Amino acid sequence: MADFFDVMESRRATKVYKADVEISREELTEILEAAGAAPSAWNLQQWNFIVIQSEEAKKKLLPIAYNQQQIVESSAVIAVLGDLEANKNIDPVFDPAVEGGHMTPEIKQVLAGQINGAYASPQYARDAAYSNASLASMQLMLAAKAKGWDTCPIGGFNPAQFVEEFNVDSRYIPVMLITVGKALKEGRESGRLPIQELTTWV
Repeated sequence: MADFFDVMESRRATKVYKADVEISREELTEILEAAGAAPSAWNLQQWNFIVIQSEEAKKKLLPIAYNQQQIVESSAVIAVLGDLEANKNIDPVFDPAVEGGHMTPEIKQVLAGQINGAYASPQYARDAAYSNASLASMQLMLAAKAKGWDTCPIGGFNPAQFVEEFNVDSRYIPVMLITVGKALKEGRESGRLPIQELTTWV
């Protein structure tokens, strides 16, 4: 088992991949399952994934991602979507807990009221979609690295074109693309600001 801190410190944003390397659906599924174990507000799991693996789909994505070659050279691209209507997950998330005796129906009702109240605000729904899908995205990249795969998060793409070309339901909003593959050229090390400059103690 890979050491977590080794995985975290060795992860780099990889932009040049070995174009002839394939990744199996089974291994991608394992990576996505690990991503799906990320924490989320009320455990609503405000994310959805589109796996772009065929050459045809990658070529369709290429201009949407401003012709970044890693799109077509990587083994797969994961489009991470945020769920703007995650309150619809109340029953599938909480009913098993109620049936298993881990939550009372009364507590479910209270939580459902809180959730639906929050999701009455479009701003909250959008913020929650981004923040929670980003948690899953980071977990996805770490899981991929632990399994020997390299990744790169991509924010440089046209979300509106992506929605149109890949028929994304209005329930979801594109958050980022993540390329997955084997590095041909290792991602460069990048410096970090001193943590003291980024931390306030009160």
